[in-house]
Amino acid sequence: MPAGYARGRRASHPRAGGSGSRLRLGPRDGITTRLPPENQPQHVARLRRLQRRPRARGNRGVTGTTVERVAVLTGWGEGISALPADAARAAAGRPVIPIPRPDLAGDRFRRATRECLLGVAAVDALLREGGMPRDAIRGTSTALVYVTGGAYGASNAAFIAGSSGAPAGDARETRHAQAWAGALHFPYTAPSAMAGEVAIEFGLTGQYGILIGGAVAAIDALWQATRLLAAGRCTRALVLAVETFQECEGLYARGRWLVRRPLVEAAACALLVPGAQSAQYNVPRAPAALETLALARAGETLACAPLIALALARDGGTIGPISVTGEWRGRRAGLQWR
Repeated sequence: MPAGYARGRRASHPRAGGSGSRLRLGPRDGITTRLPPENQPQHVARLRRLQRRPRARGNRGVTGTTVERVAVLTGWGEGISALPADAARAAAGRPVIPIPRPDLAGDRFRRATRECLLGVAAVDALLREGGMPRDAIRGTSTALVYVTGGAYGASNAAFIAGSSGAPAGDARETRHAQAWAGALHFPYTAPSAMAGEVAIEFGLTGQYGILIGGAVAAIDALWQATRLLAAGRCTRALVLAVETFQECEGLYARGRWLVRRPLVEAAACALLVPGAQSAQYNVPRAPAALETLALARAGETLACAPLIALALARDGGTIGPISVTGEWRGRRAGLQWR
């Protein structure tokens, strides 16, 4: 070999056989052509327009939504017809208009908090008003989006009062602490406990979400429900809102500038299904007429307000575009069906 030429693996320009074959020894049966990922189109020879790709379950032919039904429970009674014409005047100075604890049968409800029972009662009212059996919403085809601004406050206040041994602030809070505080009820301090009770009671195993906040969070919940329906991830969606104030009345009194009066306890549930109306999310500068009407007739219901507004629109026979708006801590949002 001429001087200056390296050989073997150290050769800078190896020739054939200079550094050995780079082919692996042994059978080649395990090596096949790599298939395209599932989320990529598969082009079939001579059929250029035919492609196969994974699709979401459900009917993708309809991308709009319709609010089929809304059930409302408030401190004034059941349904829109129970709302007074002027909530402030009907309250007669009362800061809180409570809802009595629902009387639901079953041992599993014996230790459940009042806000959990109100959620179950609202869905029950929805089914009863529509003449629907429970099997109609059972299973994976029904989505549940739960929203609240402060319903979990009652169980938290009771747990803290019971754990510390200190009085909760007034007679109602003290009685509530004595009845419900303790490690046995610690799970109810989480907002998910209320939605979980509803899901267990009605066998809901589909898409699931929880939003925390006032009326704006309810607008977001309605918007999420429309997106789930449009994507074919469910065939129906329940938007559930629950608000209670009685157990924390002392706290609201100390922060009275944060919320309007009267505070009216409420539980509302809306059923959304595929339809011809298109939902559009927006950020309005001023409240819609339905928001003003819901506040005037129902009082301050926080996250339940947009659902009450939808119920008022349906009760009034609104056929054209429906616009619901809400505000929470300086943020405003709206949703319009047209």
